[in-house]
Amino acid sequence: MGVPADPAETSHLRFALALHAEAGSGATCFSPYSAASALALVARAARGKSAEELVRLLGEVDAHAKLLREAAELQGPDHQDTPVLEVANTLWAWDELELRAEFAGELTAWANGSVASAPFVGDPEGARRLINADIAATTHDLIPELLTPGSVGPDTVAAVVNALYLKTAWTNPFGEGATRPAPFRAPGGPVEVPTMHLTEQLGYAHEDGWQVVGLPAVGDVEAVVLLPDGELAAAEAELDAGRLAELLSAKRFTQVSLALPKLELDLRTDLTAVLKALGVRTLFTPEADLSGLSPDPRLLVSDVLHQAVLRIDESGLEGAAATAAMIRMVSLPVGDPVPVTVDRPFLLLVRHTGTGAVYFLARVTNPATG
Repeated sequence: MGVPADPAETSHLRFALALHAEAGSGATCFSPYSAASALALVARAARGKSAEELVRLLGEVDAHAKLLREAAELQGPDHQDTPVLEVANTLWAWDELELRAEFAGELTAWANGSVASAPFVGDPEGARRLINADIAATTHDLIPELLTPGSVGPDTVAAVVNALYLKTAWTNPFGEGATRPAPFRAPGGPVEVPTMHLTEQLGYAHEDGWQVVGLPAVGDVEAVVLLPDGELAAAEAELDAGRLAELLSAKRFTQVSLALPKLELDLRTDLTAVLKALGVRTLFTPEADLSGLSPDPRLLVSDVLHQAVLRIDESGLEGAAATAAMIRMVSLPVGDPVPVTVDRPFLLLVRHTGTGAVYFLARVTNPATG
């Protein structure tokens, strides 16, 4: 076995597998890095039960945040294969929302962390376009519209957004002339897909019903194929963070003849539903406590939106992801509502509140007849 995983790495793998398990049984593609970045920042803003639920999912937030910051920089040669990694962490806020200086200071420690203004209340559509344009710029237009129409309303006052773009070349590229159609046993039956071929010394392991192949890329990036011996659903059910860490560390250089389909994925994940299923619920209710972000007690998270794009071909990989935690302002609860049922004769007054002048005064004894 290899070196045991760092506790922060294990927490990150546990988080990734938890989201993966709740994302559905069909095709999925999401960025644990982007989701964890946005949620860790929300955890910094949260207090009480709101924070506790996030910590149970993310693990120790300081350690997780350190891992994310360290992974925001790549090392690579200074030539045409230089890897590209762009990360942005932005708090978009309504100008009239009072912000804690401590939270703005926290952002400066994150990769490209900043606070930006958006006209949420006065021009929700303008705010949506502004945030989308910024995400599109960071993701090199792979994600041009994370926020769909209607996702920003007049009660939206802030958004915590992470955007990520990664492009890097394989250390050992696939030969383009070796790509050819080959059958793939999809759940609905075999399909023909363009399949790449490579014979090379690669990190490889075959343990506990999994074949593991590591594809190294420039900049300390690695793509890892996890291929089960049997049905994927059954194998996934037994795969936890500890076992995954062991599989990743078990790879040894082996001569491998790899046949791998080309991939082009572009999927949205409803992280709001996923997070609620994983026990993060208080944030989405009027009981939410985001007092680390603002002293205004009326804030809650309305939605957590996520989209990921991943492309793998003969030369390398390109991917982009974005996560947005949308924050809105609600009226403060004031206890149980007082029931008032107007089901008997009553008086009706229409007046000018500034002066008290009464425009109309009526006695209503039977609304049906006047």
